[in-house]
Amino acid sequence: MKKGAIFDMDGLMFDTETVWQRCWSEVADEMNLELDPQFRKEICGTSGDLMAGIIAKYYHVEDGHAIAKDVKTRVQNYLMEEVIEKPGLREILQFFRDNGVRIAVASSSTRGQIQRNLEKTGTAGYIDEIISGTEIAHGKPAPDIFLYAAEMLGYDAKDCYVFEDAYNGVRAGAASEAATVMIPDSQEPTDEMRELAVGIYDSLTDAMKAIQKGEI
Repeated sequence: MKKGAIFDMDGLMFDTETVWQRCWSEVADEMNLELDPQFRKEICGTSGDLMAGIIAKYYHVEDGHAIAKDVKTRVQNYLMEEVIEKPGLREILQFFRDNGVRIAVASSSTRGQIQRNLEKTGTAGYIDEIISGTEIAHGKPAPDIFLYAAEMLGYDAKDCYVFEDAYNGVRAGAASEAATVMIPDSQEPTDEMRELAVGIYDSLTDAMKAIQKGEI
């Protein structure tokens, strides 16, 4: 078993990716814009300038930062009402805690949003470290956030699991040389994902069982 476990948040720990997509669509509707379905695939797991560039491309604006800020505010407002845990989250967190595995959340969301989600769901006590997308130079698919998370846990990335749902997150995890596990949410596994991930499972519960059996 690895020494550390690093979790993405949106679409992996919590069912928040649907909230993000709802807000992206709201803004597009207000702009009388029909979003290309490809936008959903490209925007997942991004942050900063990469996110802004994708927004500019699909919303046909010069600078996507203003739309990104607007959508983040809308997401925060929705998540003040309810945050839904993904199946198996609490079980795998408890499993790692019982086995002395240190746990980090490494998300493109802001630190404040990560903390609010953890506190609202009562899962904050399982988490040793929080790393947000604003704390690293390059967002996913660059490996920076997972390398930093591993460092904060006190381990080499090779000694950690990374749990991700999105393509850019899996790419980032694999680039960090962590044992990257994909739990698909809105993006179906591709041949590239099967090559990069050490395992692809339907739920965190299934991933936990694979770890218990020594399969990953």
